[in-house]
Amino acid sequence: MADPLISLFDAVLSDLDGVVYAGPHAVPGAVESLLRLETFGVGLGYVTNNASRTPAQVAAHLRELGAPAEDHQVVSSSQAAGELLASLLPAGAHVLITGSAALAHEIELVGLKPVHSAAESPVAVVQGFNPEIGWKDLAEASYVVAGGAMWFATNTDMSIPQARGMAPGNGTLVAAVAAATGKTPVVAGKPEAPLFHAAAKRLTADRPLVVGDRLDTDILGGNRAGFATAAVLTGVDTTHTILAARTDERPTYLLADLEGLYAPYPEVISDDGTFRCGAASAVAGDGTVTVTGAEDDLDAWRAACAAWWARFPDMAVAQAPQVEWRTH
Repeated sequence: MADPLISLFDAVLSDLDGVVYAGPHAVPGAVESLLRLETFGVGLGYVTNNASRTPAQVAAHLRELGAPAEDHQVVSSSQAAGELLASLLPAGAHVLITGSAALAHEIELVGLKPVHSAAESPVAVVQGFNPEIGWKDLAEASYVVAGGAMWFATNTDMSIPQARGMAPGNGTLVAAVAAATGKTPVVAGKPEAPLFHAAAKRLTADRPLVVGDRLDTDILGGNRAGFATAAVLTGVDTTHTILAARTDERPTYLLADLEGLYAPYPEVISDDGTFRCGAASAVAGDGTVTVTGAEDDLDAWRAACAAWWARFPDMAVAQAPQVEWRTH
């Protein structure tokens, strides 16, 4: 019997929404899968772009769902931003906070002084999501950034899911300051590498696996960090969008859910342009992928991805092929 996929790694760096939970409820099987990691001696870290909640608050929510979560296992974009600023600024430097109290706390923890006005001579601005932010806050950030201060953003997610639907995320607030100043911030969170490097460092992991449901944040960020990535189908992206992914957003592995970590990962074999995975096979043409197999068989999609990605190894924009299905 082949070894399970998880045996290749010493830690899992997991996204939260769409992987561990969907809204207030845990994804079926997710909690049990996370609890099993310990039996394999595999570390667990949670990486989140949410800079409005403290890691302790996030960990408490995870524990309520039954998931294993100590406070230190949660690594947020605000923590990554703090570490980044601390590596670039002298201790005690003034940093303008355009964000939540949780963000200010992380800046304080790394020995910097959070301030809230340009009058306090900040040498840097850090911007994170806070639903209370208003025009005056964005204006203050703009004055300081335009004056030449270093500018950091915890993340640039353009939308944030709310009970009533999708609402503007931190990226829209960052875009307002960018539009006013003509400047671009350094981003600490997904899809940039610092957040993933911070999480791996905390777990002293040499071979982490990044698991996420979004190509544009989790998978792109994990790839940029130089780590193996696994896309799960319990959240935003689907087999169709993953097949169409541009090169930088292509995952190393395609899994139905976290339970897939405990199964052997099937090898994809290339044979003169035909890519085989399990009982399925695929051949890619210029704009089509012909798959022999069942559409509900994940191995068929793994073969399709291998064929399409091999045909177009350098794709700067997402491009969906026409998929033609054939039975055996």
